[in-house]
Amino acid sequence: MSRVYYVSTAGSDLNDGSKTRPFRTISKAAEAADAGDRVVVSGGEYREWVKPRNGGTSDICRIVYEAAPGERPVIKGSERIVCWELVSGTVWKAELPNTFFGDYNPFAEELSGDWLIWPVEYRVHAGDVYINGRSLYEAASLEDVLNPTMRTVGVAPPWTLIDEPLPEPERTLYCWYSEVEESKTVIYANFQGLDPNAELTEINVRKCCFYPEKAGLNYITLRGFEIAQAACPWAPPTADQPGMVGAHWSKGWIIEDNILHDAKCSAISLGKEASTGHNLRTLGNRKPGYQYQMEAVFLALQSGWSKEKIGSHIVRNNVIYDCGQNGIVGHMGAAFSRIYNNHIYNIGVKHEFFGYEIAGIKLHAAIDVQITRNHIHNCTLGTWLDWQAQGTRVSQNIYNDNDRDLMIEVTHGPCLVDNNILASKYSYDNCAQGTAFAHNLVCGIMRRITVLDRATPYHFPHSTQVAGAAIVYGGDDRFFQNIFVGTRPIIPDESTCGTCSYDGSPVSLEEYKDLIISQGIGDHDIFNNTKQPVYINRNAYLNGAVPFDREEQKVVIDYDPGVRIVREDECVYLEMTVDKAVLEADSEIIDSEKLGEVRIVGAAYETPEGGKITLDFDLTGAYRSDKPVLGPIEGLKEGRNRIKLLG
Repeated sequence: MSRVYYVSTAGSDLNDGSKTRPFRTISKAAEAADAGDRVVVSGGEYREWVKPRNGGTSDICRIVYEAAPGERPVIKGSERIVCWELVSGTVWKAELPNTFFGDYNPFAEELSGDWLIWPVEYRVHAGDVYINGRSLYEAASLEDVLNPTMRTVGVAPPWTLIDEPLPEPERTLYCWYSEVEESKTVIYANFQGLDPNAELTEINVRKCCFYPEKAGLNYITLRGFEIAQAACPWAPPTADQPGMVGAHWSKGWIIEDNILHDAKCSAISLGKEASTGHNLRTLGNRKPGYQYQMEAVFLALQSGWSKEKIGSHIVRNNVIYDCGQNGIVGHMGAAFSRIYNNHIYNIGVKHEFFGYEIAGIKLHAAIDVQITRNHIHNCTLGTWLDWQAQGTRVSQNIYNDNDRDLMIEVTHGPCLVDNNILASKYSYDNCAQGTAFAHNLVCGIMRRITVLDRATPYHFPHSTQVAGAAIVYGGDDRFFQNIFVGTRPIIPDESTCGTCSYDGSPVSLEEYKDLIISQGIGDHDIFNNTKQPVYINRNAYLNGAVPFDREEQKVVIDYDPGVRIVREDECVYLEMTVDKAVLEADSEIIDSEKLGEVRIVGAAYETPEGGKITLDFDLTGAYRSDKPVLGPIEGLKEGRNRIKLLG
């Protein structure tokens, strides 16, 4: 028989968890809850790592952890510290016995692992210090805490492709440094005139806030919490991937209606666990990380990675912000999931560390994942789909004010990107093939790269089973009924605004095969040196954006539509000026038949269930006419438009 357990800050773990005798900690309830049970948590602050002991047995027999009606309980991975002593000026120190941290001292745990590459002169730690809810910057030395400057903390790394925004100068002066000794940890912090004992001053002490220690606990719901300040580690695809919250290699979680912020690395993890490899490139240097990642895929298959056992999660209606690496991360474990209606911002913009795994959403092997109706802004990179983005759909999302909006890497499709607004100056890194772009508004540069030195897996449709592996030749892409807006200057050199990077490509599979045959006897070398076909038609190019040289039907107008994404009173609006020629452009309803099959995988653009996709509605959910308007908004009018997108 199902039970309801209650938790309250006024309760006791000696109670029975009933409504009149609630538990004090969520962890106590998590020890007792079993399939079909609910855990109802009253408002208040819970400083603990909740480690569920059991999972549900099906979608209708879950374990549900939820906030009491009308309340917002807060789970924190931190503790308040009031033992600060003034050192000099605005610098204070706190001395804590190492026993205070238990078996995990974040100030002794260096962030490390595969593809973490900066800084190199000193080490960044999992620890963090917060004053009045705001995280401080970790400095390289005690001297930098005593005399902080923009040159010593919070400096943007030097490899950026376009100018990235630096942290606010005044924020970087709030910084800390720690020294871990045999029996104690000493934390020095510059609070810039604030008294840390009088303010709310916290340090993170727990790796996670809601994360099972064992894998395979299925069908858990987490609803209505605020969760913050976890000391979670760097989470590359070749390692164990704990997040502040995470499903830990399981199936069928629902993570909804939460506010998640200030994870040192990743807020939500849908990723892999350690048995398939844990930072072996960094620890052993025997093989490239790419090779270990390939092995992780096959090890996961050996241990049961399948639609029946892993993935199919729902992540919806969450607000996620101020995290160092990711809002949502996952390798393989997110397959078949739905991620929608989330607001994700300020991810990776603190610039304390850098590696090739930072984005608002960063997924590897996102097989059949549907990423829809999210607002992702002010991130180092909005969404990054890396390896095996097959059957993946990115639809009805709003990207703005990111350093880059979208990146798709070393995957062969079919991957569908439709009805999105990519409003940042740098819209899209295309290091893949087999992607279909339809009905998007693209306002920045696009960079296209072939990858001929890394073969990555592709799968039988709607399955984790590997069908083969191939390099990325570049091409086999589709661009239909998008609006491209030029931006100046265009940097880096290999980037463009529009589709002109495909110039010289064949425009059908038949033409491509004729090119292959015409080169005579040979094999892989012929394919390596032959451009793949592309399918590009009925797009609009504004303000200097340049079309593909063989695009037959297009609109090219040299005017700036003045695209703006405006946030006012919890609502989000699109503002842009539209020329009559854009509205009258020839168009048709795009569907699976029109998009065809990708060359390498031989698979169609279709729903995760294998059904037909028809793009008969726009970003706002409005139905399209038989002659739809180009771009993501059906309701555009001639002249200046102001269209409500969210709120």
